[in-house]
Amino acid sequence: MRRTPTRRLLAAALLAASVLAAPVMATSATAAGTPTSVVHPLGIDPHDGHDGHDHDHCSSTGLAHGVTARLDKAIADVRKQAAIPGVAVGLWMPGKGCYVRATGVADKVTRQPMSTDFYSRIGSETKTFTVTALLQLVDEHRIGLDDPISRYVHGVPNGRHITLRHLAEMRSGLFPYSADADFAHDLLSDPTRSFTPQELLAYGYKHRNTAAPGKVFVYNNSNLVLLGLVIEKVTGHHVADVINRRVLRPAHLDQTLFPDGPNAREFPEPHAHGYTNQTLTGAVADSTDWNPSWGWSAGAMISTMHDLRSWAKTVATGELLSPETQKQRLKTLPTGFPGLTYGLGIFETGGWIGHNGSIPGYESVTVYLPALKATLVVLINTDITTGGQEPSTLLARAITQIATPGHVYDGSTPTR
Repeated sequence: MRRTPTRRLLAAALLAASVLAAPVMATSATAAGTPTSVVHPLGIDPHDGHDGHDHDHCSSTGLAHGVTARLDKAIADVRKQAAIPGVAVGLWMPGKGCYVRATGVADKVTRQPMSTDFYSRIGSETKTFTVTALLQLVDEHRIGLDDPISRYVHGVPNGRHITLRHLAEMRSGLFPYSADADFAHDLLSDPTRSFTPQELLAYGYKHRNTAAPGKVFVYNNSNLVLLGLVIEKVTGHHVADVINRRVLRPAHLDQTLFPDGPNAREFPEPHAHGYTNQTLTGAVADSTDWNPSWGWSAGAMISTMHDLRSWAKTVATGELLSPETQKQRLKTLPTGFPGLTYGLGIFETGGWIGHNGSIPGYESVTVYLPALKATLVVLINTDITTGGQEPSTLLARAITQIATPGHVYDGSTPTR
């Protein structure tokens, strides 16, 4: 039995614990069997176009040879198991070295190799940027986390009792717009169309709320679209502009962007082609140029391994926020999934703090491990699950089982 488009779209929007998916059909021919390239002594992939002088590409001491070889094999095994066309992995462990590699292909037609330099859609990692901008407004006393959403946005079901905190921690009780059958049909019938935030929310508002505010964790893009509207209401500026000015520039993320409005389909070169089975028929399609406006402040952003390496530490340590607000952000609560707790637009699993992302054709993981000051970034060009598991989660788990066995990224459970 293959996934229905509605259930699959929601699963793609979920974090590592994608909970509403059904089994999927096997993908069509991929590059999963493509041999991995040889490891440079410094951990550099000699086939990814780097000369060894960029610190993001492991120009310092690489990991021990035995660890590097085990990581190569583990990544190759997951690529084969999950039929992932291309993988880019960056792992930085102060005092032990680093591992930065790209294997497989960026384009299944031309066989262009994957690279660690590509731009990539990062899906729900967008939430970390949106919530950071929101929390900056908290620090400036322009909003309060316990303010009701009705103070800023009218028409939200039970909005007088749903707070900004409930929205950020995924406990609003609202129905997720991406779980609505009409939304799935409208998007998949024309993946290049643009959606406004109000159009997105309307799909969810057709349904009764799923729970009382603050009671149940349900991963829900409606929450972050509403927080994007709050940011716009309070600042008087488009959320993309706010995130650019108040988050990306101070964090020196020159290769990260929020495509929005007339530029919603912007996708800088170079980038890999993305492959998804989130189609009306379930057939695999090239989703590279699909319009990400349906994710907006919950999932439309684009970045690179270079920027995500930096952002992992920035967001996990609260460099752009006051200590008290960061403490609020990292007050994670159980999600109902073993090994995974969720705070304010951020999760914790195995000691790793950060977020992952999934949008048709692309998945990512960006996490920081305070105990070892380690950083992990995973970027892939498919979102097709295998055995009910997100492929990016399979990779992150396999990598951390080897590199940080005392801190395994395991924030996923079998889907139902």
